[in-house]
Amino acid sequence: MVQAADTDERAAAPGGADEALLRAYAAGDASAARAMAERFGPAAFRFALRLTNSRADAEDVAQEAMIRLYRAAPGWRPDGGQVTSWLYRVIANLATDLVRRRQAEPIEAALDLADGAPGAEAWLMARDREDALSRALARLPDRQRLAVVLRHIEGLTNPEIAAIMEIGTEAVESLTARGKRALAEALAGERQAIGYAEG
Repeated sequence: MVQAADTDERAAAPGGADEALLRAYAAGDASAARAMAERFGPAAFRFALRLTNSRADAEDVAQEAMIRLYRAAPGWRPDGGQVTSWLYRVIANLATDLVRRRQAEPIEAALDLADGAPGAEAWLMARDREDALSRALARLPDRQRLAVVLRHIEGLTNPEIAAIMEIGTEAVESLTARGKRALAEALAGERQAIGYAEG
């Protein structure tokens, strides 16, 4: 069973607790399966949503990626990589394949209005911004979109992205710079419509 000691292990070595969780699942620890779903599932869905621009597709991609993670757990060999890097790579490949097979549909209600959330006007403005960003991301070439999402939305470092995309850090820098410029150009005409003052 995964104990509180895993928290100390995570602090000492990022990804160590993730690997311990996979080992616990592979050893038959029933609680590890639930812990894996809670640990990796939400991030897998968010990342897949950014790449597919469709909640339904993102759910399918995230679910398939989690299934592959469960299957990989018994033979897990880190080989210098982290569990999250492996998972992001699987999601990127699945999402790219899916987007190529299907035309992306617009994001529907990406933000759920919860109790205590901002008023309707603020919620609609936030949704408009989210939709504008999703449309702009969808227009980027696959590799630029992947690099931009990993860097500026998921917050990964360039070396982590390089490992996920299996390219050099210079190529990551180039892809993110070009993607960021393309996003800025795509969103420039919508600044006033989505509530950003010109200037």
